[in-house]
Amino acid sequence: MQGVARNFFTLAIIFSVLGMMLGLSMAMSHDHAQMPTHAHIMVLGWVMSSIFAFFYHLVPAARSSRLAIVHFWLSALSSIGLVIGLFLLYGGNPSAEPIAAICSMGFFAATLLFAFIAFRALWGGETAGAAGRVAAH
Repeated sequence: MQGVARNFFTLAIIFSVLGMMLGLSMAMSHDHAQMPTHAHIMVLGWVMSSIFAFFYHLVPAARSSRLAIVHFWLSALSSIGLVIGLFLLYGGNPSAEPIAAICSMGFFAATLLFAFIAFRALWGGETAGAAGRVAAH
């Protein structure tokens, strides 16, 4: 695994550890106020970053795109910001809601960018077409 795929999987592992630490902390303290934060860490951080990593690993045409780097940074920064915003919000700081909202929109934009990258790599361009022809034979 290399490049953007490695970056996404590294991010996924970090989120996995942080999400499990938060989950264990909630279980030990019997305070589950951070459950939405925990869920977002595990789904956006661990699951989505892993899916992005494996897609880029398996589809070289997608990872060679400069947009893949933009996708990584937009996803990473928005997911980190969202987790921080949610942690503050569910920790009793309602003024953090705009941070969570803006970062949510950023992650949505990153997901739309991923859809563009993925569809272009899978269905368009010479690289994807050549790979499809080789697989068909």
